[in-house]
Amino acid sequence: MIETRVNLRTIRSFVRREGRMTKAQRRALTGLWPAYGIDSESLLDFSTLFGRHAPVILEIGFGNGEALSATAAAFPQNNYLGIEVHRPGIGNLLLQLEKQGLRNVRVICDDAKLVLRERILPMSLDAVYLFFPDPWPKTRHHKRRLVQTDFVQLVREKLKPAGCFHIATDWENYAHHILQVLSHAEGFKNVAGAGQYAPRPDYRLLTKFERRGQKLGHAVYDLIFRTEK
Repeated sequence: MIETRVNLRTIRSFVRREGRMTKAQRRALTGLWPAYGIDSESLLDFSTLFGRHAPVILEIGFGNGEALSATAAAFPQNNYLGIEVHRPGIGNLLLQLEKQGLRNVRVICDDAKLVLRERILPMSLDAVYLFFPDPWPKTRHHKRRLVQTDFVQLVREKLKPAGCFHIATDWENYAHHILQVLSHAEGFKNVAGAGQYAPRPDYRLLTKFERRGQKLGHAVYDLIFRTEK
């Protein structure tokens, strides 16, 4: 059963925009969740969860799941843990996983901060992906942006030595903010060099929304940082 917990004492970096859910997505949330979903609130044992030892990559906010399912299919040697609070998007991802017969993805419907803090062991992740997070463009809402110093240090605690933290955004102002936060964060090094953005790596597959943005001339900024060895 999908259930999202919310800590009312903290500033939330997301808004649950449920939107329209198709019958297929609704069926997937019921019928496919037992195969891919995680309900337990205990610490996660990835080798047991996936039934094998393999690199574990966490994607926060996978949207409709298009990119996550495609990435999992392209890199079957990796295990992928996706966190999302948008249930129609989760339903869509589950449908894609079943259609492609993928078994290297597991899904959690919850606040990413809570999951990182309470359910993921230190130094257990090989990479954390945060692609196109909500930019909260209005100045008065900047405090809601997920990428802040405390969150970055939480990610660092969960990454293995030389682990990768990869963020992509198409909001220039947010990109500058992220670059500043990560550049001053203890224990991280910019793969592209000080003050630089990285070229898009092959593993970050283009989505139809990004391709549409490219046609409109929208720039995308990739920031790739690694923890110290």
